[in-house]
Amino acid sequence: MTFSLGLNGTEATRTKRRTGGDFSPYSGMCVTCLDGCVGYCEIAKSAIRGKEVIYPQPFGTTTSASQKDYPVDYSHFNIMGTAVGAVGIEADPDKAIFPAANIETAIGANKDIKCRFPAVIAGMGSTNVAANNWEHLAAGAALAGVPIVIGENICGMDPDLELENGRVKRSPALEKRVKAFTEWYQGYGIVAVQANVEDTRLGVQEYAIEKLGVEAVEIKWGQGAKDIGGEVKLNTLERALQLKSRGYIVLPDPEDPTVQEAYKKGAFKEFERHSRIGMVDEESFHKRVEELRKAGAKYIFLKTGAYRPADLARAVKFASDARLDLLTVDGAGGGTGMSPWRMMNEWGIPTVYIQALLTKYLDRLAEKGAYIPPVAIAGGISLEDQVFKGIALSAPHVKVVGMARGPLAAAMVGKTVGERVKAGKVPTEYQKYGESLEQVFIFAEELKNKLGADLFAKLPVGAIGVYSYFERMAQGLKQFMTGARKFNLDAITRDDVAALTREAAEITGIKYIMDIDAEEAMKILG
Repeated sequence: MTFSLGLNGTEATRTKRRTGGDFSPYSGMCVTCLDGCVGYCEIAKSAIRGKEVIYPQPFGTTTSASQKDYPVDYSHFNIMGTAVGAVGIEADPDKAIFPAANIETAIGANKDIKCRFPAVIAGMGSTNVAANNWEHLAAGAALAGVPIVIGENICGMDPDLELENGRVKRSPALEKRVKAFTEWYQGYGIVAVQANVEDTRLGVQEYAIEKLGVEAVEIKWGQGAKDIGGEVKLNTLERALQLKSRGYIVLPDPEDPTVQEAYKKGAFKEFERHSRIGMVDEESFHKRVEELRKAGAKYIFLKTGAYRPADLARAVKFASDARLDLLTVDGAGGGTGMSPWRMMNEWGIPTVYIQALLTKYLDRLAEKGAYIPPVAIAGGISLEDQVFKGIALSAPHVKVVGMARGPLAAAMVGKTVGERVKAGKVPTEYQKYGESLEQVFIFAEELKNKLGADLFAKLPVGAIGVYSYFERMAQGLKQFMTGARKFNLDAITRDDVAALTREAAEITGIKYIMDIDAEEAMKILG
């Protein structure tokens, strides 16, 4: 049964129902809607604050994801273990130990972008929550050895942006984001710069390649959380006017005198900045890829969202024909810094479903002998069991998973706890471990020895949290792989997971758990 838990009352929009658990599941309304109620639910608050209630709140300090319970997700598959043999290592109990499992991988058409962990941190754009934590997240990604994508609208939102003939001449904000990764780079991963419609018009990727030394760029078709352009909130009239002058859609119109008067009187406190939707066609796509290669891009990625199957087929085919270095497919249900709440829950193809289609389409091209780009699957992936399943469900095509909310949460918590530790105010939750960074953060001493004391002192403290998070997942993934007796990622196959329901099996082609090994078991029994 599919059920949208956040319908008409959710912490995401700071709404609730007067009658609590007694409500109509179809509408989400209270079983009795009372004349005289001041209004707590989403409908009621919309009657007072209108479109403000469309979005998760508060903007700028939170990330969000779908609250909908889809019929099939990764929990409907279990990882299979075996007591027999080992793949990728000698079948010797003294050698086939989980620390020996190799979780390194590579992306790129030539497999020359090395990753210490099979993940890429998907594009995080101009939302405040991404900007305020970027240096921690990017430094952590560099130390963990995973690629990271700088999201859309960074230059367009840069207050200090310098333009020349409508193109980016200098953007301190983008410079800072790139440097936040490169100055901690350890030989693994890469930083890529994403572009949407406005970014392309501004020449953001050309600037990043030519002036900032960026080698990887990403064309963005969409994301899993929404099927419209990126959006943020603006808290001053001056900022709203500036961004409208740069070509963005700003609501309400900051140039309208009546809107300006309403803002000054306090009728509303925030404007909305929206990006345009792209218009995909094959000719313009390949033209853009060629433009980027001529500009000096060494690697080109494509990210697409939870669009209808035909659009997924286009993404797969176009990425194959253009010999792209990474195709990221983001399923519905994934995270965002700002997207309409109902859209986040009610649009698109959820992760498992879109991955099943993706696998089918990749298999079709592989049968024809076509080039298969390295693929990342994204959409709600946060821990190591999901990483294993994401790779197994589409083996051998998925090389990495896309992650965003998980790493950002690690950066935010690492920053918050680390800064309090530095200030001598260790949170109660962690006082049992000690009073210093090296005592509270389990991997701080390791990083200090690796970087040296002077460099470690300059490290954005949230980066320790990101590094620790990936190290935890690394060990967990190695343990799952060892249980399956697969000691490198390329050894993982679709047979390493089993569907727990007939529906999950039917959707994905993964064997139902009661059918797996059936023939082999009968042979053993004679």
